[in-house]
Amino acid sequence: MIERLRKSIGSYTKAMHDEHRSLNPLAILAVVIMICTLMTYIIPAGQYDRYTDEATGIELIDPDSFRFIERSPASPLSIFTSLTRGMQNSAETIFYLLIIGGMFGIVNATAALNVGIANFLRLIKGKELIIIPLLMIMFGCGSAFCANFEEYLVFIPIILALCITSGFDSLTAIGIIFMAATAGYGGGMTNAFTVGRAQEIAGLPLYSAFRFRTEIFICLLLASIIYVTVRANIIKKTPKLSLVYENDRKYNADKHLNLNKIPKLTRRQFITLVVFSAGMIYSVCMVIIKQYYVDELSGIFLATGILCGICGKLSVNKICSSFVKGCSDMLLPCLVIGSVNAAIVLFSGSNVLDTILYLFAHIIAIVPQSTEAVMMFILHDIFNVIVPSGSAQATITMPLMIPLADQAGITRQTAVIAYQLGDALTNVLAPTGGEVLAAVAICKIPYSKWVRYLLPLFGIWFVISVIFVTIAEQMHLGPF
Repeated sequence: MIERLRKSIGSYTKAMHDEHRSLNPLAILAVVIMICTLMTYIIPAGQYDRYTDEATGIELIDPDSFRFIERSPASPLSIFTSLTRGMQNSAETIFYLLIIGGMFGIVNATAALNVGIANFLRLIKGKELIIIPLLMIMFGCGSAFCANFEEYLVFIPIILALCITSGFDSLTAIGIIFMAATAGYGGGMTNAFTVGRAQEIAGLPLYSAFRFRTEIFICLLLASIIYVTVRANIIKKTPKLSLVYENDRKYNADKHLNLNKIPKLTRRQFITLVVFSAGMIYSVCMVIIKQYYVDELSGIFLATGILCGICGKLSVNKICSSFVKGCSDMLLPCLVIGSVNAAIVLFSGSNVLDTILYLFAHIIAIVPQSTEAVMMFILHDIFNVIVPSGSAQATITMPLMIPLADQAGITRQTAVIAYQLGDALTNVLAPTGGEVLAAVAICKIPYSKWVRYLLPLFGIWFVISVIFVTIAEQMHLGPF
């Protein structure tokens, strides 16, 4: 009896230690929000004058017009209202994630996906590493050409099951998707939300310098593929070297599929997989052809889930209950996504964003002329922590960066290159990057472990980016 009690106390103590050793993503965001609130009391409020460029019709910032205005720091109540407003601003993405979760809840209830994955892995047994470059090329191209990023959260459950069963870890699953997506955003050859928006503000031909951006994309993606594949191979040979070995044993063991006892796909399961695959392929095609976004994709995924339930011969009640269960699995990622936007709400309401831009302009002015473009890239990297949305960052920063580039003799194309690389890199590092926090929440791993996994590759990305920005500046990358 005493021994049993001792073991129970020991297990409870270990569980409490594991719980307190890593912060919940929402706790991390709460700290970020408190820091942002404090900054609204430290950073003075300021404002630039805006004017319309006659040549392009785009609103730009007069870099010589900055002035300080009356302070309006965040009130204690606004700390909490920023959360609700952040949720409202993110409603589109939140409902998108709920529908993704609901769709997978229905598909999982048919068992078709697990059985299909298990049969595929048995087919390539011993050659599992090959799936890493193939998937990363696919995800990288989706981001470079179609601006896909948060849409990839739909694939986390599938890739997680693939990786766990293949002997990799959950960090590999996130790396396959979001490290490739970072490379895609870094290249952004036809990314409408970053390169397209920034070039529009700069008055550049849409998607100009395509070849130069393709070279950036290839270098970033190649570095990412090598990094993820090498790390995955090490983990496969020695699982205990994984940074999340204990987490995966505790929370993701149920994702491991027993390849020795694989049932054959039933006819209904096969039809369900065909319908599921058709839904995924159709959504990708519509993104490319008709630029479908969250609303349209949500509709496709909802219809796909219902059709899969019907093909899997699930009852109406089973379809509904499975959908609700799937939605509940996405609750934490949805709260994370909404909370991320609270920082932007706080800064916008306190009129400190222009003051931050004013500081950036001064930093650019004092560095040597040969490094001004690189400094633009670094400052965009930092600003991306505050405003992780690529299109929002372009709208806020580029109206100032374009006149500054003109004054410094830097081509506008180079300024856009500096912006797009700065926007891309910290998307997967900063705690304000909601998609990655959502991904680690889905995989049930600490954010700190993801950072440790990412940092070596982040350093490589940074060096590659500095090299390309420097080349763009030296060659006066145009057309202007």
